[in-house]
Amino acid sequence: MREGCDAAPLRFRPLALTLACAGSNPAPSFQWRGAPVTPEPEVLFERRGAAGLITLNRPKALNALTHAMVQAIDPRLRAWARDPGVTRVILKAAGERAFCAGGDVRQIYDLGRAGRQAEALAFWREEYVLNHLIGTYPKPFVSLIDGICMGGGFGLSAHGTYRVGGDRYLFAMPEVNIGLFPDVGGTYVLPRLPKAAGVYLAFTGNRIKTADGLHVGLLTHAVPSAGMSALEEALCAGGAVAEVLAAHAVDPGPAPILAHEAFIAEAFASADVFAVLAALDAAAGRGGPEADFARETAAALHTKSPTSLAIAAEQMRRGPALSLGEALKAEFRVVTRVAHGHDFYEGVRALLVDKDNTPRWQPPRLADVDPAAIAAHFDPIAEELEFPAGTA
Repeated sequence: MREGCDAAPLRFRPLALTLACAGSNPAPSFQWRGAPVTPEPEVLFERRGAAGLITLNRPKALNALTHAMVQAIDPRLRAWARDPGVTRVILKAAGERAFCAGGDVRQIYDLGRAGRQAEALAFWREEYVLNHLIGTYPKPFVSLIDGICMGGGFGLSAHGTYRVGGDRYLFAMPEVNIGLFPDVGGTYVLPRLPKAAGVYLAFTGNRIKTADGLHVGLLTHAVPSAGMSALEEALCAGGAVAEVLAAHAVDPGPAPILAHEAFIAEAFASADVFAVLAALDAAAGRGGPEADFARETAAALHTKSPTSLAIAAEQMRRGPALSLGEALKAEFRVVTRVAHGHDFYEGVRALLVDKDNTPRWQPPRLADVDPAAIAAHFDPIAEELEFPAGTA
């Protein structure tokens, strides 16, 4: 039996107006040429064999995560944690383009521009609680990621037990491009990736595919897109999850990041933006095999929000000493300040609203960013992020 969270009838419906879960309220019907039309659920739930199956169901919106989806997934996961008939959870997505391309930042932008930051922060609060639930889930949590996985999609999958990438896997954390920062647990995961790969991804927002994702540890397995359905059925049939995954996994081939891995490990090791830029400029100036890569990377960094880069650097510095819960609490402090700041709204305006691709950051240069102001983003707030006890 499938159940779901009702889809918003308007493209950018305010978060406060979304329905929490199908079943708590009847899905609205609309008349069109005399025929009733019921919106597609945004997320589907199914019990199949030994598995609880979650399907993100906004393929036309690249399965972007909404507040209503978060509100539907969280209680279902808590119920399945108590259900002895569910021995594993599988998370997948409808369509072939995207697993989840991130949170619906346009909705959040609209709320903030209207002075309704509290509603936007309610989304972030509940999303981070869900991220923590997945990271502490008592049963195997398997994400089948065959398409774009960014932002909110990373938060739904990165903290689970297993992360399986298909042929279409495309990962990035591009938040610094829109004046945000790599959140949803990026503070915990990214600085722990080997050879400064996570720092590189946090600062650049660059995209990687399946072989790279497996190589740096963002993925635990690679499975061909054509084999995802068979894997899903095998997981639902029961048996040891690790053995089922191993039986379906393949070698995706050499990782392209290997061509620059040693240089990235050296240039991004300090997680300090100024030191990274100095290393890139030095490599570009002396020529050699890394000169073009260094020059292009440095040029790209200069287009990002200076404030976002500085925040990301502080995340990478603090992250290795934090638990997942502590990292998410720190991120909620930061996002509370960002939601009342400038660069997030300017970045979304430039890239997603007006699409002129000319954001006017404040301050405009990295040298003008006040380190004390960045550190203050991480200071305690009046309403700290808290996590419910257990999974009941």
